[in-house]
This record gives sequence, structure tokens and C-alpha cells, in this order.
Amino acid sequence: MSSVKKVVLAYSGGLDTSIILKWLQEEYQCEVVTFTADIGQGEEVEPAREKAQAMGVKEIYIDDLREEFVRDFVFPMFRANTIYEGEYLLGTSIARPLIAKRLVEIANETGADAVSHGATGKGNDQVRFELGAYALKPGIKVIAPWREWDLNSRESLMNYASQHQIPVEMKRGNRSPYSMDANLLHISYEGGGLEDPWQEGEDDMWRWTVAPERAPDKAQYIEIEYINGDPVALDGKQLSPAEMLTELNRIGGLHGVGRLDIVENRFVGMKSRGCYETPGGSIMLTAHRAIESITLDREVAHLKDELMPRYAKVIYNGFWWSPERRMLQAAIDDSQRFVNGVVRLKLYKGSVKVAGRKSDQTLFDVNIATFEDDAGAYNQADAEGFIKLNALRLRIAADKRGEV
Repeated sequence: MSSVKKVVLAYSGGLDTSIILKWLQEEYQCEVVTFTADIGQGEEVEPAREKAQAMGVKEIYIDDLREEFVRDFVFPMFRANTIYEGEYLLGTSIARPLIAKRLVEIANETGADAVSHGATGKGNDQVRFELGAYALKPGIKVIAPWREWDLNSRESLMNYASQHQIPVEMKRGNRSPYSMDANLLHISYEGGGLEDPWQEGEDDMWRWTVAPERAPDKAQYIEIEYINGDPVALDGKQLSPAEMLTELNRIGGLHGVGRLDIVENRFVGMKSRGCYETPGGSIMLTAHRAIESITLDREVAHLKDELMPRYAKVIYNGFWWSPERRMLQAAIDDSQRFVNGVVRLKLYKGSVKVAGRKSDQTLFDVNIATFEDDAGAYNQADAEGFIKLNALRLRIAADKRGEV
């Protein structure tokens, strides 16, 4: 511990990270630099400055990372139509490599010996933070208090806060019984009654979306324009990445889009039940697949679908900064060169439906696909030889062995 002179702490200003701040000062006898990121969690981040100052912190970083988060992390991930285990849009997973990156940058700027985070020893986030830190600064020391201290109950944390005069927010009225994590892509809920996978999430748990049955009775149509696989305009209005996701979250929330209840397999080995709201992401996933359907070559589209589960696993497990993710990303990004055009979507009571898609780079040729007279654009007689060649191995096996 004596070798650590300065540490950069990922600091939210909440009880847990405030206790960690004091614990680092006491146990490591080191200077603490705090870093608070605004990635669209919907909460004021400036109060963290006053709390850190009150605890003697002299170097305080509060960064608005919303545009970088969506532009450099969310959008690249959505170019791959990424979902983990068939459902999860990786809202928490994709935020961690950005936080790890900024922790290391601040450590370099301030001459810190170590970085620290508030992730527990049971979850995925400890892996994501630390894999990112080690990839970007191999010699960095990472301090994970939840794996070192003996403050393993709420009571012990409260006692520590009382002993060290750490302010504790005592409001109960609007306090959620769930552990929540939010950013511009999603908000998650874990713990509380959700630890019973048979128990349905309570109606008042959801923060961003209305219940689909209480959504408007009239459908809303929207149009999203894509350039190189990224959404750039909504209903004809150019928007920055963060503005785009913010507005899609608002519209999707009004129509009850993006609710999810899953049991997922954590990288550390256990199963975890969580509920998620990802309204904007759900809209983007549907829209992106729609524009790809008319602009991607068949084999490129199929190969992307085969690679996607591996890409999703890489991100979920915390390997954003790995060579395999960079390799996959290069292939995915190359596939997006002609993914340009407009998608029209219909939002109605929790659903997102494609109502139309068009592109100057479309591969859809009505003259070939039509059920009407194609004027010789496609010779249907050619299909006979195609079918017989594909049937050759089946016919040989059946003839020789009597079975396929």
C-alpha cells in the first residue's frame, strides 16, 4: 500500500464511492483524484464536486462524455446489430471501456500510480474496468476495495460512514429498492424483488417508458436517415449522436418501447436476473437491420450475423480494447460503406415495426424481384440447373446408401 502515492477514483458522489474515497485515504494514505463522468445517466453530476472537496480532494475531474460515448462506443456497436444472448443490448457493458479509458488518461495527466472503482467482486464491471485499464496502461495498479475490505454489509457501510462523518442521504420517499445503472443507452434494474426470477417487476419500477398498454392509441411514424451505418437525421433534422439517442429515448419511452426482463450469464460464472429499458437502442436496432436489408450483399449480411454473437460476447466480457474486437470492428465498419438511406418506422404500444426503407445504394431490384412480367430480367429456366447441381450430393447419397 505504501507504494501508492496517488490514485484516480471513478467517483459518483454516492454513498459507496464516498466511503471508498475515505477508505483509500485511510488505508493507502494516498492522495485521491476523483473522476465523475456524465454519460447521460440523467442525474446532476456537479454535486460530486462539493462532496469531493469536502473530503479534501484537490484534483477533481467532472467530464461530459455523452457525445464521445454515443459516437465512439454505442454507434460502432450498433453497426454490428449487437445483442448478447439473443436479447440484451449491452447498455452497461458498452459504457465501461470509456470510463476505463478516461481513468487511465487522468492517471497519466496527474501522475497517479493507480486507479480505483466501486464495482463489487461478484459482477462483470470489475472485469470490464480492469481489463480496459490494463490494456491501455499495462503497468497500472488497480484497487478494487470491495475485494479488499471487510465492509460487506449495508450495516457495516453505514457504521463506517457514521464514524468518518460521511454524509448519508436519508430520503426514503422516492428511493428505489433496486440497484440501478443508467446512461444514454439504457437504465438497468437488479436486486430487490427481482432476485426471484418468478416475480414480475413492479409497474412503478420503470423510469423511462410507459407501460405498453397505457401508451398512446395512435401510432407514431418516424424516419431515420443513415450514412455509413450510423443514424444522422430524424424526421429530416440533422442530430449529433447524443442528440439522436436522447430523442429516440424520448419518443420510444412515450410508446412503451424497449422494456426487457432477462436472466443472463455473467462472465464470472453466475446467472443474474435484470430488467432493462433501452427505448432508443431498440429503435436503432430495428432501423439499422432494415436499412442493411436493402444495402448489404447477402453473404456479407449472413457473415455479420454469424460474427455478431462473438462480437457481443467480447464486449459483454470486457474485451473492448482487445485485438479481436478491433479486428471484428474493422470488418464490420468496412461492411457499412453503402449502408446509406432512410428507414420509416411505426411505433405502437411497445412495438417497433418497419414501415418502409429506401436507399440510393439499394440492391433491391424490382425488375428482378417482381411477380409481374420481368421482361426477361431473370430467366426462370436457369433455376433448374441450379437446383440439380445443389441436389447432386443428396442424389448420390440416396442412390448409393438409400438414405441421405
